[in-house]
Amino acid sequence: MLVSAYLFAEAAAGYLTGSLALLADAGHMLADAGSLALSLFAVWLADRPAPAARTFGYRRAEILAALANGAALVVVAILIAIEAVHRFAAPPAVAGAPVFAVAAGGLAVNLVGLALLHGVRDAGLNLRGAWLHLASDALGSVAAMVSGAALWIADLRVADPLASLAITALVLRSAWALLRETVDVLLEAAPSHVDVEALRRGLSAQAGVISVHDLHVWTITSGMVSLSCHVQAAAEANAHELLERLTRELHHRFGIQHATIQLEPEGFAEREDVC
Repeated sequence: MLVSAYLFAEAAAGYLTGSLALLADAGHMLADAGSLALSLFAVWLADRPAPAARTFGYRRAEILAALANGAALVVVAILIAIEAVHRFAAPPAVAGAPVFAVAAGGLAVNLVGLALLHGVRDAGLNLRGAWLHLASDALGSVAAMVSGAALWIADLRVADPLASLAITALVLRSAWALLRETVDVLLEAAPSHVDVEALRRGLSAQAGVISVHDLHVWTITSGMVSLSCHVQAAAEANAHELLERLTRELHHRFGIQHATIQLEPEGFAEREDVC
């Protein structure tokens, strides 16, 4: 609510002073407000009971929300950059003192938001995306303050579009990191903290294991890593004891709690035409 209220004040100040940096910061804050609303909705949706047709429930709602947040950041950055480039040709006169004051207020608002989200920013990509929005916007407010000071003290008109491009760079940096992680989740890539080959070697090294194949590791949602694999076991291996050791290896060494392991007897050959 604080971000939503202040963005209107910043947008009005940007319009009245002619400052692109303030308008850019207001646009970024608008994306922040939408991000926070979307994040809260995704958290609520993820906690809903799962219907029979959705075996993982709505847990990936937060990943979709993070993807939308990242895309919104890119759109905001492109719009800011286009207008900044146009302004370099003929930088307009901008009132520096009110730009500095309003940007300082924007920084204060974003610092309050960062403090509120600090304790939960690592709880998932969704909340991390919202935190990144606020962090990059806080830096954008600093850039707008520098621009305002340069205009106020030296009437350096080029400072306004320069500050706007600096904000664009900050926004794109945040967007790239967020989009890369969300796309990896949606493509079911192995999470970055799991070394798949080390995991394969760890399972294969267990007594009674002949081979490990059809190994897949992916992320359902933040903090929920899943694994499935086929393990060919020696004839003398005790299936119950082997499965217990494999599960313990996955949990204690790799932090994977949701695993599906298909044990196959020695000499078993799975027919490719059987679904």
